[in-house]
Amino acid sequence: MILVTGASGHLGSAVIDFLLQKVPASQLAVLVRSEEKGTAFKEKGITVRTGDYLDKDSLVTAFNGVEKLLFISSSALNGRKAQHLNVVSAAQQAGVKFIAYTGVATTKTSGSAFQWFLDDHFDTDQAIRESGITYALLHHTLYADFLPVFTGPKAADTGIRLPAGNGAVPFAARTDMAEAAANVITGAAHENKEYNIGLPVSYSFAEVAKLLSEVSGKEVSYTDIPADAFKAFLESIHLPEEAIAVSVGFIAAIKANELDTPSGDLRQLLGREPKSLKEVIAAVYK
Repeated sequence: MILVTGASGHLGSAVIDFLLQKVPASQLAVLVRSEEKGTAFKEKGITVRTGDYLDKDSLVTAFNGVEKLLFISSSALNGRKAQHLNVVSAAQQAGVKFIAYTGVATTKTSGSAFQWFLDDHFDTDQAIRESGITYALLHHTLYADFLPVFTGPKAADTGIRLPAGNGAVPFAARTDMAEAAANVITGAAHENKEYNIGLPVSYSFAEVAKLLSEVSGKEVSYTDIPADAFKAFLESIHLPEEAIAVSVGFIAAIKANELDTPSGDLRQLLGREPKSLKEVIAAVYK
């Protein structure tokens, strides 16, 4: 049996859609926090297991009989390391044979602008490597689908104003990353492999602005603003403190080219060319 954690999220639900094209629903399970969140999966014939990353015993029970585990990282910003280590330990205890984990692709392992964020993923990666469970580590780039979150949804009209300098990222489509994860969890020859999941080319925000100009028919500018001005703007729209810290950290890391991790791994795992950044931009800026 294959079990997917975080299945009710955007990435997890997309993975499930691809898995249903590959294996019978009877061979699939999902982990959800409550039975209510599992209703849609039950209707598709998928086994629903309830559990919480904070409750290791619930995870051990949920992972019983699971051969392969697709571990989608927690969205929590506080206490994520403890949650993740619970998942790895429970997988060991339940006898899981293979685990694929969605981490972060970065060029820097220490001294990062958002080290506190990366450390949770690095510690999870290491726990999996040391667990004795066969694994695949899927180091994800930033979703191209998230670009409007950074730039604002009306960037075609307002332009892009970020303190990102000329830093570049191999932004990739979330659906492509989901399909790659489904291929890994159902495929062979991925034992103890580590992949950087992103496009083979990185793009700066100036290049994002150029692509947005092409798809919108408007002249979209990119302005590299001071970091303090960006933080002040986020505070002015009353974002939670944690969200501000994440946004500021990510943009600082982009400026330092810490997320500049172009790779052919996504293309290899898909067996085709990934969606271009221009395609995704055309879809998400509407």
